[in-house]
Amino acid sequence: MLQAHFDERKPDRRRDEALQQRAGCFVSLHNADHSLRGCIGTIMPTKPTLEEEIKTNAVSAAFMDPRFSPLRKDELDTLEISVDVLGEPEIINSFDELDPKVYGVIVSSGNKRGVLLPDLPGIEKVEQQLNIAMQKAGIADGTPITVHRFTVHRYH
Repeated sequence: MLQAHFDERKPDRRRDEALQQRAGCFVSLHNADHSLRGCIGTIMPTKPTLEEEIKTNAVSAAFMDPRFSPLRKDELDTLEISVDVLGEPEIINSFDELDPKVYGVIVSSGNKRGVLLPDLPGIEKVEQQLNIAMQKAGIADGTPITVHRFTVHRYH
């Protein structure tokens, strides 16, 4: 009888309500050795709910990330999945307002835009973070850029 009580999970209303909100998110897939296997996301919401945003980005990360071949079924057992729910981006006035452990960045110049999530292994300095985001966007060194920062709530 007690086992049945434990097996019956009560819904988590806070989680359910959060999933009905709108927010951009990134879904990252990692192999067992923690190497990246896929990552796709949206800076701003594109779907009616966060739940739909996560589902869409998860499928895209698994099958449409151009850096990787589509995910195979035999990889599922060892796959690590994280979801980063993005806070509202805010423009910065100085690079002193950045901290790669706390803030992700959106670097833009004209119609080119690169995004880098916060608190990534090996990225300790603001300069590294900005350079990687610029490379992702195809923005050349010395080009004037606009930088936005954002926070994330990361779920594994």
